[in-house]
Amino acid sequence: MQFIDDLDVSGKTVLVRVDYNVPLKDGRVQDETRIQASIPTLEYALKHNARLVLCSHLGKPKGQVRSELSLAPAAERLGTILGKAVALAPDCIGEETLEMVRSLEPGQILMLENLRFHPGEEKNDDEFSRELARMGDIYVNDAFGASHRSHASVVGVTGHIPSCSGGLLLKKEWEYLSKVGDPERPFVLIAGGVKVSSKLGVLENLLRRVDAMLIGGAMANTFVKAQGFSVGTSRVEDDLLDKAREIMQQAREKKVQFYLPVDFMLGQGPDDESRAGVCPFQAIPEHLMALDIGPATCTLFAEVLHRAKTVIWNGPMGAFEFRPFSQGSRNIAEIVAGLHATTIVGGGDTDSLIHELDLQDRFSFISTGGGSFMEFLEGKTLPGFKALEECSSK
Repeated sequence: MQFIDDLDVSGKTVLVRVDYNVPLKDGRVQDETRIQASIPTLEYALKHNARLVLCSHLGKPKGQVRSELSLAPAAERLGTILGKAVALAPDCIGEETLEMVRSLEPGQILMLENLRFHPGEEKNDDEFSRELARMGDIYVNDAFGASHRSHASVVGVTGHIPSCSGGLLLKKEWEYLSKVGDPERPFVLIAGGVKVSSKLGVLENLLRRVDAMLIGGAMANTFVKAQGFSVGTSRVEDDLLDKAREIMQQAREKKVQFYLPVDFMLGQGPDDESRAGVCPFQAIPEHLMALDIGPATCTLFAEVLHRAKTVIWNGPMGAFEFRPFSQGSRNIAEIVAGLHATTIVGGGDTDSLIHELDLQDRFSFISTGGGSFMEFLEGKTLPGFKALEECSSK
């Protein structure tokens, strides 16, 4: 795969697939993290005298034009960040939009309207891909968060444009996540969140690579119950008890240290305003739920993490969005932020937690992808990466 800094973009019209699927409220961008993540690529292209055409999706309009999902607020916010005008085209394809592209001068920026206003985007329609490719001389994918989708703007367009590359954000994602294949050891995975089912592929793939796994969140309940202990009214996936036992057996066979919580913070439910105390994992009362890891677990996990040289974290340790059950996740965030190690985080909840604690600058890398991050850790080839590799090898 080649990246934008491998290409001569001077005087060229560069079609950049960005991920501006950002939250909006009252027509204004509420979280500009994804926009900020694209800035290095855009500034590189502008510095090298390129004409920029940006394309993105926003929300789920399902092939229909919906004014509340226009990219106008994103274009406005980007213009403020860059300190220059960002025009918005009326559509992402068509002759009127093409004329706007052709009238661009070097250093100017045009944003195309929401790709998903056309059903051809999600269908990876060849004709839609061909029309989109008319908007640039060079295609750059800088939308890691969309690179697990076989959509026209990620995959199809690469078959109709002379030159393709990844952007600087995609390059950074590639470089950090590739450390999974050759990590500095000890290599530790922290896996949390609600469901084992959503993490199965990651656990099974990384069992062949990590030295230790730390399991928290509601998904830990399934492993605890699989060992024959009661988990009270806690969330659990009963259909995965055998799979949980299988994973633990594989960990033993591969000599991977597999850590589950040794104590839990209890409550009537996640929206319970007060905690019902802490108890060992073997003694969860029948009428209570495990809603966060306890202090002994934090101490245990800290001992493992302080030896680590590479850490990947996905998923909170409990119902962190409810203050009484957030302390475990907050403790782990502080511990990982203080490590002298390569620390990589992915997933919306974990990302939100770290930004809430203002710890983002103390992690080596925070991935911008949710599904893409998970599929990469599962060992899958992302369609966006495969398309760029095939385009680069033409």
